Amino acid sequence: MYEADHSTLSQEVVPTASSRKYWTRCGIAEWLVRELSIGMPTLVGIDHAFSFLLQYFEQYGLPFDWPSFLDDFQQHWPTDTAHTYVDFVREGICGNAAARCGNTRWRRMTELRARTAKSLFHFDVQGSVAKSTHAGIPWLRYVRQCVRAPVHFWPFDGWSFPPNSRMAAECRCKRHVGKGFHA
Repeated sequence: MYEADHSTLSQEVVPTASSRKYWTRCGIAEWLVRELSIGMPTLVGIDHAFSFLLQYFEQYGLPFDWPSFLDDFQQHWPTDTAHTYVDFVREGICGNAAARCGNTRWRRMTELRARTAKSLFHFDVQGSVAKSTHAGIPWLRYVRQCVRAPVHFWPFDGWSFPPNSRMAAECRCKRHVGKGFHA
């Protein structure tokens, strides 16, 4: 995770109050809640899918409404609860994955344009992002619900956003191997 402001270059942010070497999703979500609650204008880019394609909504008769999607998804994939992993939900130990699965052939426009990107529903293959997507979406809901001031999740809360606001957007980062550079 990296942080920058108007006067400094990006710097790595190390996990806080943890003996872990790497961030957990819970740790990142809690850090974001603290930082976004301060009230300063902020842009957060997250290399993670924020939602699914329209076919998913149509398949399950869901309204085309992102907050409702987040609530419904978290009920079926409660990966924001302690010691709950995607594989536990997939195996039926908790949650209800069987009621909210997707098709491995379904791809969002961004995956179609990237050509080599995998479907958000294609688990257990090299280069898959399905587990991280299913593990992370409930944490977006957590951040949305816990930040004291509104956070604009672009574009789900609208294409335009208020000036001096806090905004989170899905982004894609390229990772360059060597010399520790990650963009």
